[in-house]
Amino acid sequence: MAKYLTIVRFRNILSLLFVGIVLSSCNPSTKEASGDLMVVKGSVEGLRKGTLFLQKIQDTMLINIDSTVVQGTPKFEFQTPLETAEVFYLYLDKEDGDSLNDRILFFGEKGTIEINTLLKTFESSAKITGSKNQELLQEYQFYSRKFNEQNLELVKGMYQAQADGNISRSDSLEQKIKNLLKRRYLYTINFAANNTNENIAPYLALTQVFDANLSLLDSIAVKMTPEVQASKYGKEFLSFLEKRRESEREN
Repeated sequence: MAKYLTIVRFRNILSLLFVGIVLSSCNPSTKEASGDLMVVKGSVEGLRKGTLFLQKIQDTMLINIDSTVVQGTPKFEFQTPLETAEVFYLYLDKEDGDSLNDRILFFGEKGTIEINTLLKTFESSAKITGSKNQELLQEYQFYSRKFNEQNLELVKGMYQAQADGNISRSDSLEQKIKNLLKRRYLYTINFAANNTNENIAPYLALTQVFDANLSLLDSIAVKMTPEVQASKYGKEFLSFLEKRRESEREN
């Protein structure tokens, strides 16, 4: 039954690996030629010394795009060419050997993205503005955390029932856990389908519900705007769907 306690963490790790596998790498020369830039700036209150890295996943690896050394001032700024909105990471190396709570995931877009946070609670205190996809991602994460909290309470109850020898209650709570996971899947599908004019739709489909029923994934794909279809995640999502169809036809 321990799988229920680790399912959220496992899916997060799986999502990070999966998105690295399915998303194609970018061509730097093409970006530079486009002249479109993303500026990432902000501050880390309390930081006096350390190195900040701008990162993204490329060819299944988390790579550094740029870095800046912080000396005495908490402010930072990065500039990088960008074709379409995609996920980036702001990573802080405090040179203390502890990598916990030191990486902020955010949805980057052309224009200026501002990230302000605190040194002690680097990830959890982050305030991010300047990206419509980031706003939607934060809305999704808010409800996702509620699902996580409900799941944890159900798991605690199930373990207590097992300890008390109450098999019927344990079985009932286990079924509720399974139903909750189904609800989370459907919520993600509906959230993506209702935001198919933004790149978060194919991103969530690829990272959160890639193993969902093909017809459910198609309900997202058919509603994506031409701009989203032509984006990095849009093209990868459509390619992924075609491979799924081929695989199912063969089987």
